Amino acid sequence: MKIIIRKKDRVLNQEAFLVLLTDFIKDTAAGRRTKSNGSLISHSTVENYIHMKRLVQNFSKQSTFEIKLYLVNNLNQAEKENAHKYYRKLYIAFTNYMYDDLNYFDNYVGNVIKCLKAFFNYLIKERSIEIGNYHRLFYVPHEEIPIIALNREQLNYVINNATFKRKVKENDLEVVRDVFIFGCTVALRVSDLLTLSPKNLVIRDNKHYIQVKSQKTKKNTVIKLPDYCVTILRKYKGKQETLLPSCSLFSFNSKLKKMATLFPDNFELVKTREKRGKQIVIYKNPKLKTHYKLSDHMSSHVMRRTGITTMLNLGMPEYMVRRISGHTANSKEFFRYVQLSQNLVDKETDRVFEQLAMKNNVKVENRKQ
Repeated sequence: MKIIIRKKDRVLNQEAFLVLLTDFIKDTAAGRRTKSNGSLISHSTVENYIHMKRLVQNFSKQSTFEIKLYLVNNLNQAEKENAHKYYRKLYIAFTNYMYDDLNYFDNYVGNVIKCLKAFFNYLIKERSIEIGNYHRLFYVPHEEIPIIALNREQLNYVINNATFKRKVKENDLEVVRDVFIFGCTVALRVSDLLTLSPKNLVIRDNKHYIQVKSQKTKKNTVIKLPDYCVTILRKYKGKQETLLPSCSLFSFNSKLKKMATLFPDNFELVKTREKRGKQIVIYKNPKLKTHYKLSDHMSSHVMRRTGITTMLNLGMPEYMVRRISGHTANSKEFFRYVQLSQNLVDKETDRVFEQLAMKNNVKVENRKQ
């Protein structure tokens, strides 16, 4: 269906809104709408747009809230003020629906609102439909989710402990352990890690390197492999098209959680999320108020986070870590890793200076005697 906008039209109804929203999704999926640098928008983002459209439709049906678009060039001042009030009501009603009816948390609501704002920008910039800037008032809620990463001792245990290796083998989790170790070492995004092929392996002077261009950032990364990673690659050489055994992300995450239950200290790790900026504890068993454990938090993302924090904690300069991880210099995400690393450094620094102070106190006391 094609939308025809007449010169005197003041408002586009819900049917027109949904047609334009469908066009927005189709143009994005087909590559007619791209990022500002001209690169294609990912399939996962298109999926987010599709889900946002479904939410808008369900919201309108269940709340009987009519979705419409005001054409500001044809509005008088009083009508512009009404449009302002309408969009404010729309934002409040739609976010209330997601928070109260669907029990979504801040990050998910924020992602949906961000998608909706992208649609409004598309109407203005790419369809030349003058809907005004009311959508700029839509606040995008956001929560910083704590970084879950293994420390150096835990990673060393996974790599070297003989008892753990035996338990992993007994539970048919050897492949998961190998992929996890490799991922924690090279710190690649999981989308790049699981698609590594023999062409990404470069051998120079008997030294092994992984050379890969990130699917997400398009940055080139070259990583020298330690001996234990080379051993892992040799174990699976020629058994599949990729360098590492592949499986669905769901299956991998499920087995990774199971593997983490074999850690000697699968400690309690409270899970929280924010709703409207208020922190809420999420229980594994709400009736018994049982908290989650470390193993419950394990996922493919832990590999990359562990790799980056390990490099930083062992003293590798930030710019070198960014070269490996593919982060830009002003990346907010990378800065969070630096902060986490600095917290650990601060603790060790405090411990050293406390010991120094204790020794000085002893010397002072001895002199007095």
